Amino acid sequence: MKTYLRILSYARGLGWYIPQYIVTALLYAMFSVVNIALLAPMLDVLFNKEPDAAAVGQPPVFNYDFNYFIDVFNYYLNVYLVEKGPMGALVFVATAILITAFLSNLFRYLAAILLAIIRTRVVKNIRNHVFEKTINLDISYFTTERKGDLMLKITSDVQQIEAAIMDSIKVILLEPALIIGYFISLFMISPKLTLYSLILLPLSGGLIAGIAKRLKQAAALTQSSLGRISNQVEEAISGIRLIKAFSAQNYIVKKFKREVDNYSRLSIAMARKFDLASPVSEFLGIAVVAMVLLIGGSMVLDKNSGLEAAYFITFIILFSRVLQPAKAVSNSLTTIQRALASADRIFSIIDDRPKIQEKPDAVEIKEFRQAIVFDHVSFAYENEPVLKDINFTLARGKTVALVGKSGGGKSTIADLIPRFYDPTSGQITIDGIPLTDVKLESLRQHLGIVTQQSILFNDTVFNNIAFGQENASEEEVIRAAKIANAHDFIMAMPQGYQTLVGEDGSKLSGGQRQRISIARAVMANPDILILDEATSALDSHSERLVQEAITKLMANRTSLVIAHRLSTIKHADEILVIEKGQIVERGTHEELVAKNGVYQALRAMQDIQ
Repeated sequence: MKTYLRILSYARGLGWYIPQYIVTALLYAMFSVVNIALLAPMLDVLFNKEPDAAAVGQPPVFNYDFNYFIDVFNYYLNVYLVEKGPMGALVFVATAILITAFLSNLFRYLAAILLAIIRTRVVKNIRNHVFEKTINLDISYFTTERKGDLMLKITSDVQQIEAAIMDSIKVILLEPALIIGYFISLFMISPKLTLYSLILLPLSGGLIAGIAKRLKQAAALTQSSLGRISNQVEEAISGIRLIKAFSAQNYIVKKFKREVDNYSRLSIAMARKFDLASPVSEFLGIAVVAMVLLIGGSMVLDKNSGLEAAYFITFIILFSRVLQPAKAVSNSLTTIQRALASADRIFSIIDDRPKIQEKPDAVEIKEFRQAIVFDHVSFAYENEPVLKDINFTLARGKTVALVGKSGGGKSTIADLIPRFYDPTSGQITIDGIPLTDVKLESLRQHLGIVTQQSILFNDTVFNNIAFGQENASEEEVIRAAKIANAHDFIMAMPQGYQTLVGEDGSKLSGGQRQRISIARAVMANPDILILDEATSALDSHSERLVQEAITKLMANRTSLVIAHRLSTIKHADEILVIEKGQIVERGTHEELVAKNGVYQALRAMQDIQ
C-alpha cells in the first residue's frame, strides 16, 4: 500500500483533474445504475401493469431524499399509463432509458479522458524524477549497476506503472461506485436476495486476491531478468568490434540464450498465475449467478416472498452488471501487483542517497587563486586500498604530471579533484578550503576534463562542442574548434558544424573525436585542466594534432596531466611517479632522469632521448 500511495503522490499539481474525474466517474456510475434499474418498470408495464386512475394522485413534493426521484418517476409513469395506456408508458420508460444511456456514456467518455490526462501526467512526473535522480547519482553507482538494468527501469518499469495507473484509479474510484450503486438498487428490489449475494461474492474475491499477491514476486523476478537481457544487448552492440575480432559470436549468443531461457521460464511461471485470475474469476462469477438464480427463482415461485418476476429479471441483470466491475477489480489486482514490483525497482533508484553530499552551508568559489593541495590523502574502493598517503600541491599556473604503470591510481587521483569520489582519509583543499566545504557546481565550473575515451553524444558537432552552454554563439564554437585543430575537418564534413556525429561519435575517427572533446574543454574556459592520457590511443599523426591542441589549451592554465607517453610531459613543473597507490618519486624531468630510478626505467622502456 505504501508503494501504491507513493505512485499516486506524483499526481500532485494536477489541479482540478482528479476532482473532475471523481465527479464524472460518479455520474457515470449513477446513470449506468439507473439505466438498468429502469428495466423493472418497463417489464412491469409489459407483464402486469393495468391503468389505475386513482393511483396517480398529486405530484410529489420536492425534497433531497433519493426516494423523491423514484416517486417522481413513478408518478409520471402512472400518468402516462392512465392517459396514454401501456404503449404510452412503454414509450416513456424507453425514452428515460435512452436519456440515461446517453448521459451514462457521455460521463464515461469524460471520465476516460480525464483519467488519460492524470495517467500521462503521473507517468511523466515519475519518468522525469527517476531520470533526474539517476543523472545526479555518484559515479560509483554506475560502476556497480548494469546500464541495461538502469535503462529498463526508466523505460519498461515506468511503462508497467502507466498500464496499472488507469486500472488502479478505476479500482479505487469508478468500480466501487458502480458496485455500490448496483447493490443499492439490488437492495431496493430484494433485501433478502441481496444479502445472499453479499455472502457469495467475497468468497470469489478472496481467491483472486491470493493469486494477485503471489504474482508480485514473480513479476519482480521477471523484470530483473529482462534487465539482464537489456544489459547484454547494450554490451553486445557496444562491443561488436571486439566480439567479431575475437570470433566470440557463439559465446555471446550462448550467454544471451541462457538469459532468454531464464526469462522465458519466469514469464511462463508468471503467466500461469496471471492468466489464472481471469478464468477463475469468470467461473466463480457464473457460479455466484447460478446460486442467485436458484435462490431468487425459488422466491418468485413462492407467492408470499413479495418478489415479482419482472423485478427478479431486473435483479439478475443488475447482478450480472455487478460482476463486471467486480471482475475488473480482480483483474486489476494482478496488473497492479506487476506495477508495484516495477515501482519498487524504480524507487530503489530514487531512494539511493548519493555518497557525495553537498553541505547546506557550502561556499561558492568565484575564482581559483592559489592551489589545490592533497594533504595525506588515502582512498579505497569499498575495502580495497587504492591510494596511500598522497601529498602534493597543484599551484595556479603550474603543471603537475602523473606517470606510472596502469592500475597504480593515477586516474583515481584525478577523479578526487572534481569530487567524483571523496578520500577515505586526509583532505583535498582548493585555495585553503576543503573540497567537502565547496559547492559542487562551483568547484566543477572551474574544471575542464579531457580523457582517453572521448565521450560524444548523438548530436551535431556544434552541440557537442557547446555542451552544457545553452547560449553559445557560433563565433565562440568556431574559435574553440580552431584552438583544438578541429575547424578544418569539421568544415570538410557534409553539414559542417551541423553534422551529426553518430552514437558515441561513430562517424568520426579517434583523433577527430578527441579534438572535439578538447574544443569542448576550450569552450568551458576552465581555470584547471585535468588531462587523463588524452593522446594514448591515437596514431602518430593524430597524436601530433591533438598534442598541439592540448598545448594551446594548457597555455596559462593550471594542469594535472596523466601521461602514458612520457615525451608529452617533459616540461611539467613537477612529475609524480605513482606505483601501487603511492608517490615513489617526484621532481622535474631532469631531476628524475638524474635519479636513475623508476622514472628512468619507464623512460628507457619507451626509448625516449
